[in-house]
Amino acid sequence: MSSRVLVALRVRASPERAFAAFTGEIGAWWRPSPMFAFTPRDPGVLSFEPGEGGRLIQTLRSGKVFEIGRISCWEPPRRLVFGWRQATFAPDQATEVEVSFEPVGAETRVTVEHRGWDSVPASHVARHGFPDGVFLRRHGEWWQALLEGLNAFMASDAGKDQTW
Repeated sequence: MSSRVLVALRVRASPERAFAAFTGEIGAWWRPSPMFAFTPRDPGVLSFEPGEGGRLIQTLRSGKVFEIGRISCWEPPRRLVFGWRQATFAPDQATEVEVSFEPVGAETRVTVEHRGWDSVPASHVARHGFPDGVFLRRHGEWWQALLEGLNAFMASDAGKDQTW
């Protein structure tokens, strides 16, 4: 059985705009969570290196770069798949995030599936000792808040200033 989080939200944008904002402007709308931090240091700024084989990275204030994961699927404006690891993960512990962008009328349904949490034991610091159901619920709530932040960013003046 695979432990996963699955959340979706309709955003007021085309799939092209939603994909571009998710990947190209992640540093502007992403809100770090102390509970789900990638590294024990202060949170840095996230960014994607576009295309298959590119990376999702966190650049810390010191300039140091932490690789969160590699992009295994880059299909604008429909689909994105990338690896997700925290600094405390062992080499055999990795999760994967799949994001799909589906047109629904004048909106886009952005769906995030974050899977593979069964590779990370409940006793691991990343899971805070929570039982599977509690951890997945909390992680899902965070992803839902992130998607709401993406939607708010695209509706803001800063998000509207971008040309795509």
